[in-house]
Amino acid sequence: MNILTLINNQREYFNSGQSRDVKFRIEQLKRLKVIFEKYEDECILALGKDLGKSQTEAYLTEVVLIRDELKMAIRNTKKWSKPKRVPTPIILAVASSYRQPEPYGVTLIVSPWNYPIALGLMPLIGAISAGNTAVLKPSELAPASSVIITKIISECFRPEHVISIEGGVEVATELLQHRYDYIFFTGGTKVGQVYYEAAAKNLTPVTLELGGKSPCVVDKKVNINETAKRIVFGKYLNCGQSCTAPDYILVHASVKNDLINALKKNVIEMYGENPEDNDEYPRIISDGHFDRICSLIDEKHIAFGGNSNKGKKYISPTFIALDSTDNSIMNEEIFGPVLPILSFKNIDEVKTLIKSKERPLALYIFTKNKKVENDLLHNISFGGACVNDTMTQYANPNLPFGGVGHSGIGDYHGEYSFKSFSHYKSIFKKSMTIDFTRFVRYAPWKGKFNFIKKIV
Repeated sequence: MNILTLINNQREYFNSGQSRDVKFRIEQLKRLKVIFEKYEDECILALGKDLGKSQTEAYLTEVVLIRDELKMAIRNTKKWSKPKRVPTPIILAVASSYRQPEPYGVTLIVSPWNYPIALGLMPLIGAISAGNTAVLKPSELAPASSVIITKIISECFRPEHVISIEGGVEVATELLQHRYDYIFFTGGTKVGQVYYEAAAKNLTPVTLELGGKSPCVVDKKVNINETAKRIVFGKYLNCGQSCTAPDYILVHASVKNDLINALKKNVIEMYGENPEDNDEYPRIISDGHFDRICSLIDEKHIAFGGNSNKGKKYISPTFIALDSTDNSIMNEEIFGPVLPILSFKNIDEVKTLIKSKERPLALYIFTKNKKVENDLLHNISFGGACVNDTMTQYANPNLPFGGVGHSGIGDYHGEYSFKSFSHYKSIFKKSMTIDFTRFVRYAPWKGKFNFIKKIV
């Protein structure tokens, strides 16, 4: 397979105008919907093989999201593709002003292993809706999912329109040697920087969906049990391998012990006394990630859990009770089922701690105090926030999803996916018969200065 030839074929296809046709885009999205539904059960099986996801978790966290994204794009692509009028100042009358979306061209979409099918196909839906061609690189760490993604795409699209290229680091490295019109990358910050650097060489625009340490703040006046239940849901979905999972808890000192006890109770209620025997508790993706996560567990601070089985890629739900941030687990994104818990006495401590780290992808706040809520929302920078819940902000297609700073560049979901994969051309159209600017714009200006100052 010659990657340069594939890219050139896609560029030629894009230049033919076929992928730009709005009717064609909608037809392709409808076809993708039919074929995805055909292989829905295989997708669920693949997610079970790669990550140990249960049938229900795979359905709710990947299949449903893809279905909803397809439905929205099919329903709205025609509307999204229309010119958007903007106001024209009276001095420029008679004229009209508008913005016209156009596709970038040949796009590269690099998807991760943690939600391998959803995070591969959802950006692709945006790329197709906007009229682009696409080269999709699924993650080699989720091989069963990579195979089914490629199967769906090869059955749905001509390779000059959309193609899935499987492989490891060597394939990713070769893909980056070539020029694209847009790059969409989902993954870790360090690898994201590599893609950003490669894009910069050709001034290629990017969306980078990265990660970071997303804090979860628990105020003193909350429903402790319901708060714990929602934290356990968000943290242990996909065994903590979510870029938006709560990475650490900052809880008011007066309720720290109550929260830890409630967290323990809810872990047991959801996954049983021994989650290792529960087929609804997912597994770590690889031995390398298993070793990395285990190295972060400080045994003397374990408040709950701490068990593991490398042969099964199992790490139990684990709480680490810390007295300070002076611990290696607070220096990197955990991306696993280990949850550090720190306490605070006042909200200024919370702001200082969070601001001492890179800006997070998500911020979670549990409070009944509107003043505390507003203080945190207005004084902390983050990609997206969720108040009194975790992870559910991701499920709203009307909210753009993306990071800021080290947690990402750009956003997507719903119409925002279309916008991410579109360049908006600014267009100004002037009447040839009526021109109010003729009094001020044409030379000679001698003797007109005071008049011009009055009207402009």
